[in-house]
Amino acid sequence: MAPVNNKRKLVVSFHNLPAELQEQVKALYPAGYADVMMRIDKPNGDFFYAVPFETADTSYLVKIDVKIDDMSEDEEDKDFYDEGDLKGADDIQDDGSDAEDEPADESMDFGGDAM
Repeated sequence: MAPVNNKRKLVVSFHNLPAELQEQVKALYPAGYADVMMRIDKPNGDFFYAVPFETADTSYLVKIDVKIDDMSEDEEDKDFYDEGDLKGADDIQDDGSDAEDEPADESMDFGGDAM
């Protein structure tokens, strides 16, 4: 027979925890919450993200505020460049100069014989 768990079970926002418990949660997850965060779906279709946290008498699901980037890549790219800023390979013209064809400046000495 499995042992009986008499701990209270609470779902609480991180910001509503007492400062002492907030510090304990931060100490438990020093590298952040990304690897342990769970998505909790509510019956009305909403959801929230939470991490587990336990004390001697209480098991918590601590709600964590998460900003979700819901902008599509097309929307993201359309404001990045103005219409005339983009040039394709056909639009780029060779100006006739080639840096490899120019002679090196011989007055520069990179050797150790400066004396």
